[in-house]
Amino acid sequence: MSQNNYITDMLNIKDKNIYFKENFYSEEIIKGVTYKIFEGYLSYTPKCCPKCGCVFNETQTYEKHGFITSNIIIQSVVGFNSILRLHKQRIKCHNCGKPFTLSTPIVNRGCFISNNTKLSIVKDLMKKRSEKDIAIDNNVSPNTVERVIDSYYSNLKLYKNYLPSILSFDEFKSVKSADGAMSFHICNGETGKTIDIVEDRKLMSLLKYFSYYSHKARANVKLIVIDMYSPYISLIQKMFPNAQIIIDKFHLIQLISRSLNKTRIMIMKKDKSNYNKFKRYWKLLLKSRDELDCSKWKKFRCFDNLMTEIDVVNYLVNSNTELKSTYQAYQDLLYALQRDDINVFKAALNNNYNNLSSYMKTSIKTLKSFTIYIENTFKYKYHNGFIEGNNNFIKVIKRIAFGFRSFRRFKARIMICKGLITPKRANA
Repeated sequence: MSQNNYITDMLNIKDKNIYFKENFYSEEIIKGVTYKIFEGYLSYTPKCCPKCGCVFNETQTYEKHGFITSNIIIQSVVGFNSILRLHKQRIKCHNCGKPFTLSTPIVNRGCFISNNTKLSIVKDLMKKRSEKDIAIDNNVSPNTVERVIDSYYSNLKLYKNYLPSILSFDEFKSVKSADGAMSFHICNGETGKTIDIVEDRKLMSLLKYFSYYSHKARANVKLIVIDMYSPYISLIQKMFPNAQIIIDKFHLIQLISRSLNKTRIMIMKKDKSNYNKFKRYWKLLLKSRDELDCSKWKKFRCFDNLMTEIDVVNYLVNSNTELKSTYQAYQDLLYALQRDDINVFKAALNNNYNNLSSYMKTSIKTLKSFTIYIENTFKYKYHNGFIEGNNNFIKVIKRIAFGFRSFRRFKARIMICKGLITPKRANA
């Protein structure tokens, strides 16, 4: 293998028209940073003139017209920032008399950042890293990283003729420039793969968005998992003729647990003698009664005697009749949800508990209004676990970036990270 081939392989240059002479390597300090400089030459026989379109042959000729030098940023070599100082051949066409510069696929015309560097930026964007760190590692500015994101996002075309049979809907906190405070997130309910993100979760925005999908694609959807956000139900009824609604079980448990916790806080503020006990052992109240330890005796802070977990809970519950009734309703509903027993769940909703707190009454009223959809929660095993994990991933990206100004760029970064935008290797 020749020296030229060794150099092109090391720099990952596939263009056979670039060659290197003997003294091709040097080091320079630019703005206080040491760069490795690789000096190469680009020259080949062009087929035609890009100015006038004249095809070069025996009658139509050209002449070489010197070189023009470009400093192209390439990927780092052994940890050092590197530059390809490329001398491009200039050609003068005899037909039109205008000169032009030969081009190479390693870099776009008018650009001084190699395509391989842009590919490296996109691969780094797929990781949970800030744009500033990516810019430093690739020897470019943060604005360049943003332009790379925009260039990939502009070429994205969402396939509007297909939707999976199982969908998950949820929302997450959006950026300030977005039309709404919350953005809409749609996922495949079986694989957990993000399908798309909509800027606003308002009903009119979602109706407009799903109207772009074909009727066949929307009719293919059989099940949709949502939380208890009523506009989603209206959306599904209008846009998905064959879809059944499933209320995510996590949100059902969250609803009743919050009601119990608010009741505890209300009573805690009134009962000063047991204030510290209510404040310290709130987790035991939210725990399933079957999971409480009733055999291990130990010293609990705020109590004088040795007690078990169930003794602590009994003391707190029996100290207030309203809390006791609310706690019993909570445990009955939790028992039904954990064991997927719809009959026990309905019985708990219809039970006449005495002295229920206003918070639990409101929750039970809400659950009764969603009973028809909660039945599907017990019937099917689908949940919103995937989309909640994706939302957490989105929050991590947002936090690492210290926020995004543009929703468009925020969405593009999410799509790159989730694999919806696949980088293509440049033909360098």
